[in-house]
This record gives sequence, C-alpha cells and structure tokens, in this order.
Amino acid sequence: MENSVTFHKILTDLNLGSFKLQPQRVSGGYMHKMYCLETTTGKYAIKLLNPAIMKRPDVFRNYQRAERLERVLQENKMPIVPAMEINGRKMQCIENQYYYVFPWVEGRALHWDEIKKEHCKIAGELLAKIHKIEQFEKPFVRDEICIDWGAYIATANTECPEIADKLNSCREILYACQKEFNMALKKIPAVTCINNGDMDSKNILWVDGNPFIIDLECLDYGNPFWDMYQLALSWSGYVLCSIDFELLKAFIVSYHEEYGNVQVDWETLYGSGFGWLEWLEYNIKRALMIECTDEEERQMGISEVHETIHRIVYYHSIKEKLLQNLTTIFC
Repeated sequence: MENSVTFHKILTDLNLGSFKLQPQRVSGGYMHKMYCLETTTGKYAIKLLNPAIMKRPDVFRNYQRAERLERVLQENKMPIVPAMEINGRKMQCIENQYYYVFPWVEGRALHWDEIKKEHCKIAGELLAKIHKIEQFEKPFVRDEICIDWGAYIATANTECPEIADKLNSCREILYACQKEFNMALKKIPAVTCINNGDMDSKNILWVDGNPFIIDLECLDYGNPFWDMYQLALSWSGYVLCSIDFELLKAFIVSYHEEYGNVQVDWETLYGSGFGWLEWLEYNIKRALMIECTDEEERQMGISEVHETIHRIVYYHSIKEKLLQNLTTIFC
C-alpha cells in the first residue's frame, strides 16, 4: 500500500492538491502507520489503519462510535485534533486500505522521561473535563479477560521461541493478574461517561505549552475512575516501570479538583491496572502471525511482548507500596 502511486491516488480522490515533498513515514505508531504529506493545499497526517485490525468483527461499529464521540468533544471545545471529514465521511478507503486524514500539527509529544508535574496536572484536568461532558448512572459494562496463556505458550514453543521462555516463566503471574483484573470489574461504581483510555503522553502534542489530543479512535463509553486511574499510572511512569508517586499524586489531585469528589476503592482500581494483559495478548498474536500482516509488525510484536511482560511483573510487584501512596493522596 505505502507507495507513491497510492498516495497520489489519495491526493486525487480527496482533492488535496499535488505533492510538494514525498510522503514521510512518521515514527511512534504501535498499531497503525502514520505518514506526513505536504501538498500544494496544506500539510497532512495520514493514518493507514492496520489491515489485520480492520478484519475484527466489531471494528467498523467501534470506529463509528469513536467518530461520533470525537464530534461531541469538538462541540464541547476540547483541544483535540479531529480526523478531517471529506466527501461526507471521516474514514476513507482506497485499494482496500482504510485510513484517516488529519491536519498536521506542529507540536511535540513528550517522551515518558520528560513528563513533569505541570504536565500531569494539565492532563488530569483535561481528562476530568472530558468525563464531565456526558455521564449516566449505569453499571460499567466490560468483558472479563479470559486468556488461555497456556495455549499461547504451547504455540510459541514451536512457532516463536523468542517469546516462549519469557511467557512460560511468567505463566502463574499472568493468570493471577487476570483474576485480579476480573475481580476489579465486579466492584467498579455504577457510573459511565465518555472515556479516552489512550490519552497517554504519546497522544498529546504540546504547542507553546498547550495540549492537543490526537489519536482519538479509542473514544468510547466507560467508567471515569477506571479511566482516570489507568492514565494516572501511565503519566506517572508505569510504562518505564518506575512510578513517580509525586507525578501520580499531581495527576489524581488535578483530576479531583476539576471533576469533583473522587470516592474510590484504590485496591479495586489497582486490579484495573492489569489491562496491559490485553495488549500483551495482541502482541503475542502478532508475534505468532495470527493477527499480523508483515515481518516488520511481527518483530514489533515480539519486542512488545517482552516490554509488556516486564511492565506487568513490575506492577504486580509494587502493589503494597502503590496502595500505601494512593491511600494518603487526600489525607
């Protein structure tokens, strides 16, 4: 798909002018591929949606819901970079390749080790504002995680030895974490709102100190406290396996000040932090070529399996220390 002929077709179909520079691949995507296109009509980001993802049963319904919620955020003046609506639609397709077009934003996402308190405060406040747009007193409905780790390990032993030993050594932890996650699901307060569970640092561009949220395809309805906790962990160093409790506090306090009273059971929310298990399964599938389109993606899957297991094991090991810090935030 990623050839100049196809990009020329995109420009022609969407009336985006002609190239000033050749398309440039943009780094950072873990599931899809991003390109920068500079043309005679402007500068654009093109997101080529992963063909393997587009084969999932509910994928179009999920994207349609995300597009509708993206419009809701726009109407409520949230600082987002929405997909462009061209010819009456946001999602485009050419030669069986689905994609989105965005206006190019000259901003920069923070690396994980660049995050400071002021960034956590801004992100926490922004998330709370999103959560306040629409709220319903209804149970948080979400499928349990029921992954057969043993089956994946057995397949990896023959199909991908690069991940087999690591998975096998962590088998018991993976099952224990899965159980803890599912127990947390049963105890979450009955509140539902617009969620942006992918609003971590890689998906906020900073322009002159102001945040602009990108990659909104994960917009959905969910529980505000579940969403808040996941992102507080992310902004405070979970991804680096080094949570900074001052950053964690800054995010949660800022969220609390904008959202209102946050009455939560931190031990329940702790279990929700094992949502990384689903990302791990997805990358196992990529490593095993079950949900994967090419060797580049398979190698990314192998790498992400190792990184994700490392994070899960780390998070599992700090439960007591993490809960001690969480319970003193509002003291």
